[in-house]
Amino acid sequence: MPRYLEYLPLALKNTIHRLHEEKQVWINQPKKGFLRYREPIEAVSHLRASSLDLSQDVVRIGSRADLSDSEQEQVFQLLKTLMPWRKGPFSIFGTDIDAEWQSWKKWNRLMEVMPDLHDKVIADVGCNNGYYMFRMAQQEPRMVLGFEPYAQHYFAFSALNRFAGLENLFINLFGIEHLNLFPDCFDVIFCLGVLYHRPSPIDSLRELHTALKPGGCLLLESQAISGEESVALFPEKTYAKVPGTWFIPTAPCLHNWLVRAGFTDVECFCQHPMSSEEQRQTEWMLFESYQDFIDKENTARTIEGYPAPWRVFFKASKVAPKNYACPLRRKN
Repeated sequence: MPRYLEYLPLALKNTIHRLHEEKQVWINQPKKGFLRYREPIEAVSHLRASSLDLSQDVVRIGSRADLSDSEQEQVFQLLKTLMPWRKGPFSIFGTDIDAEWQSWKKWNRLMEVMPDLHDKVIADVGCNNGYYMFRMAQQEPRMVLGFEPYAQHYFAFSALNRFAGLENLFINLFGIEHLNLFPDCFDVIFCLGVLYHRPSPIDSLRELHTALKPGGCLLLESQAISGEESVALFPEKTYAKVPGTWFIPTAPCLHNWLVRAGFTDVECFCQHPMSSEEQRQTEWMLFESYQDFIDKENTARTIEGYPAPWRVFFKASKVAPKNYACPLRRKN
């Protein structure tokens, strides 16, 4: 059984275990695409950081003094192999990784309304390389489980946490659609930058609601368009060059989605236009980024002619029904 299930008494453990095993068989296939990550990670898996600093904008794991010259080169080549780095920044044994996103800006916005995470059981849905999980770890949660179905991000977090050695951080290869296997399990759920990639956002919000404990807190961040009407854009093919984008709501529309999905105390606590100051190409992310997605002659429009993207932040709760008592462990 995955060890994180020790913290989740209501989870459908047998089903999760079977699915976990299937995912592990998949990720451990002797495929070139997986071996290019797995083999260099295994070569440095014995290395441990002498220190961690998770309290600042840059997540610092170890220092240059922890490694020999040859070990430093091995780690550097591994970090290069794990490109592109979407979330960050990091400093890994003295190697500075300037990621595409200045993720500390989003974290600081969340901090303004974030509940106390100490001793909490937390899910980070769409955790990417784990930047936000490492930031959460500063508050000493009981357990953080990252949901991340993409192999590259899974390997990136796995490598970083081998160096960091944080035993309360876990990752699986599940997506938001697997949250129904975790009913009433999490005190806090972070879902950042995921919803607009889902073809059925209401179903995804209901899955988030299912996995949240009664009395728990959802922190949701999403791409959006500006406007006061409760409407959502549905692009013909791509939005800001991204083909996997489905519904892009206004803040009022997303508010209504959350309410109709069952959440209470729904609050939009921040919204702002996106910019190339927060998302940009770097030497650690060499592909196109925000500046390539926007009409250069009219920055209020995407390259396709749609309204340019904003980001919206919501906090919401799941209220316990009257006479609620903690249910017995679910059967599979």
